Amino acid sequence: MNSNADLINLIKSNYYKFSKGQKQIAQFIIEHYDKAAFMTAAKIGETVDVSESTVVRFASTIGFSGFPDLQKALQVLIKNKLTTVQRIGLDEDDEDTDKLHKKIIRNEMNNLRLLMEDVNIAGLEKATELILNAKKVYILGLRTSSTLANYLGFYLDVILDNVKVLNNTGVNSLYEEIIRVKETDVLIVISFPRYSNMSIDATKFVKEHNAKIIAITDTEASPFYSMADVALLAKSNIVSFVDSLVVPMCMLNNLIINIGLHEKDEILEYYERLEKLWDNHSIYQND
Repeated sequence: MNSNADLINLIKSNYYKFSKGQKQIAQFIIEHYDKAAFMTAAKIGETVDVSESTVVRFASTIGFSGFPDLQKALQVLIKNKLTTVQRIGLDEDDEDTDKLHKKIIRNEMNNLRLLMEDVNIAGLEKATELILNAKKVYILGLRTSSTLANYLGFYLDVILDNVKVLNNTGVNSLYEEIIRVKETDVLIVISFPRYSNMSIDATKFVKEHNAKIIAITDTEASPFYSMADVALLAKSNIVSFVDSLVVPMCMLNNLIINIGLHEKDEILEYYERLEKLWDNHSIYQND
């Protein structure tokens, strides 16, 4: 599949080929994909009154290597499609708060482990090179991602003197800030589901002006992936009304440190001057 967002259409287009049992599975997924994404093959089979093996074969029939891959595709789909209200409903069965909070932490740890196993070193190096060679570095992150954009902007501004975090006050202000973008510039766009249309449109605008694009996003199905010269993926399988920033923040830290390693002398000089300034103005409490 080219995009996980096409999963429901794929199931519908193959519906006539399915056996009776597979049609029951297909109908259940089409109508309740938000629940199916977190059910085991056995549980789906029990729900629609077919065997677990029928559910596994159904996944293979529509092109997946197994049921776990179908389940992952469903989870990507609901991250992209569900409203905030629907996301809140996914946690309604977690009445045991102790179990719920441990589950949240465990999921974050699992996502960080996956990032560690699959971190894109070559992508980090290429992104670092583009940033260091750019005449101007723009950073765009709207809504929840604005927190990440400001964080990245704060540290890159320590290392470089050509960084601009784009304004988050409206479409007119945003385009006024990128109107002079040139092919010698770089846009770092940070976006996770649900993707902001304003971010998509602004990235297209920058792309049309031949500037380089570095996307920090979640999967290959992201609309920013195909527009990017470099895509750094920070995947998260957590689906909640709260957008988890743990894995994206870890990716940003890797990028910041990678850039810092190339500019170590400048950073050292900068912080030596800052320390004197902080001492002179009693910015921090001293022992």
